[in-house]
Amino acid sequence: MIARANAHVRFPARFQLVAAMNPCRCGHLSDPSQSCGRAPKCGVDYQARLSGPLLDRIDIAVEVANVSAQDLALPPPAEGTAQVAARVAAARAIQRARYENEIIRTNAEIEGELLDRVAAPDERGAALLTAAADSMKLTARGYHRTLRVARTIADLEGADNVRRPHIAEALSYRRRIAAH
Repeated sequence: MIARANAHVRFPARFQLVAAMNPCRCGHLSDPSQSCGRAPKCGVDYQARLSGPLLDRIDIAVEVANVSAQDLALPPPAEGTAQVAARVAAARAIQRARYENEIIRTNAEIEGELLDRVAAPDERGAALLTAAADSMKLTARGYHRTLRVARTIADLEGADNVRRPHIAEALSYRRRIAAH
């Protein structure tokens, strides 16, 4: 929705953003084998180029460490791509059934009363989310996005309700933007 003085125009947009960035300009901030001569200021300055409101709209942020030759030689993970794909398909089927009478298709689209109904965490999860919202300085947007991600994590697990572990995992994917 673009709002200007004389008009509001709605442009439909549904997309998934996948992005990557180095931790700093040189890329060695978190690499113990190579030193960044300007650490930690290099990383703070580099990452500050992204605005807080933009980062607040990113639901899942994962820091990925460098992969060593020893890591590449390890056996494949216990859960392969086919198993992960099956869990994702099952979670999508759960969401399709949950929202069959709605105009939405996925947890990413739920809002308001529907979000409160389908993503309400258990008592311990709600307490964790409230405490984290204060300590992490979550915006209302960040709070609700965390609930949506937690609902999806619960769906991937096949759980009927959002519980504390789902909230904890969803919070672990939130990028702290208080430093920006």
